Amino acid sequence: MEFVKINKENYKQVAAIYKEGIATNIATFETVVPDWEIWNHKFLSFGRIAIEKENKILAWASLSPTSKRDVYKGVAEVTVYVKASERGKGLGELLLKELIKISEKNTIWTLQTSIFRENKASLHIHKKSGFRVVGYKEKIAQLHGVWQDNMMLERRSKIIGV
Repeated sequence: MEFVKINKENYKQVAAIYKEGIATNIATFETVVPDWEIWNHKFLSFGRIAIEKENKILAWASLSPTSKRDVYKGVAEVTVYVKASERGKGLGELLLKELIKISEKNTIWTLQTSIFRENKASLHIHKKSGFRVVGYKEKIAQLHGVWQDNMMLERRSKIIGV
């Protein structure tokens, strides 16, 4: 297994894993996988990694800006998805730890994420990787006509912005 950068050539595999996450109804409010151009525009260029084994993407993670305002340039949102057949093998945690290193090399001082209350596995790996719950947004949006809560987590760098 190795870390690889997500690019246009391997995005089809990334999109397939994203689609599996959408199907769980506890990973995202998105209902359609974006095409490469939309995905590429959304995420930071330095925070796009996947775990690959034998030319197959098993899991992916990325960083996206939280604001266009310069004052928040050191804050990024974390996204992590693991292929259904690979869940429970520690890949999400590996990705988070690598994203933390990448974020700090790029002067990101705070990582944040929003996780569905029901997504216990994601909450677990984020907490294990140094994220803390800072609150929740009650009934923040509907997915398939059902109001959902989001847990808000963040991780403050111990080396950037201290």
